[in-house]
Amino acid sequence: MTFEDMYALACKRKKEMPEESGTTKLFQKGPHAIGKKLVEEAAESWMAARFESHDAQILELSQVLYYVAVMMAEKGISLEEVYKKL
Repeated sequence: MTFEDMYALACKRKKEMPEESGTTKLFQKGPHAIGKKLVEEAAESWMAARFESHDAQILELSQVLYYVAVMMAEKGISLEEVYKKL
């Protein structure tokens, strides 16, 4: 899965709001809850880099990327807008 795929998935979940999705619950709670989750995953990726395996860090970083995509979907930020700032 690419970041573009992940962003499309987050946008789809935002549009469809599937009941069984944990992401739906975050969207319902808004940007504060999404931000808390994003910070949590960032901290876990840092701790994984310090104290866990390479694979554990990869998992944590993939979760950071997912919640970045979720925040973008929540706030209506496009990939192009972010790419212009890179």
